[in-house]
Amino acid sequence: MTGALPLQAGPAGEQRAPAGDRRHVVRRRALSLLIIVLLIGIPAGYLVISANQSRNSGKDKEEKYSARGLTRGWPSKVQRRLYQVPIPRPASKVAWYETNNWRTSRLYVQFQTTHAGLDAFLTQVGVSRADLTRGDITIGSRDRLVTGWRFPGAGARPGANFGLVHEQKNPRPTQDIVVNTSNPTYPMVYVVSRLVP
Repeated sequence: MTGALPLQAGPAGEQRAPAGDRRHVVRRRALSLLIIVLLIGIPAGYLVISANQSRNSGKDKEEKYSARGLTRGWPSKVQRRLYQVPIPRPASKVAWYETNNWRTSRLYVQFQTTHAGLDAFLTQVGVSRADLTRGDITIGSRDRLVTGWRFPGAGARPGANFGLVHEQKNPRPTQDIVVNTSNPTYPMVYVVSRLVP
């Protein structure tokens, strides 16, 4: 017959399917295999990537909470509200660190601001410049060790540092505040806010 596909003889004289049909079967099988690989491989790949990201995220959090010293940037709104540390705008050199244990939780915050920003901060805390005492470093050595804070001018120029302790009844925090005015235009503010459960 004209146009008929040639039959191929197999071993022992068996006849196989036409060559065109065989190619079609091979293509179908290859396509099926590709679809199976994609259906299994892509989700498996996503699972591996997701697991790695989750593991890395856990490591980042662990490093963050086991780290010593300050983290550059602003503490969260929840932290600022809980510890009652309102950071004014404008503010620069903002950094923070939080510690928690069964006795006391502390939020350490530093920032540099304008004189108007300093007044706004003190007002929001519930104190004023009149409450600051010249030369009084109210942040203790333990807290300075945790943060690495050194107060420029302490001792040599005691007039550059002003401090106060803002005590409040539980459950409100108590704040140790030091203001350094070595830069006459932009005072630097250091705060340790303590919560006792």
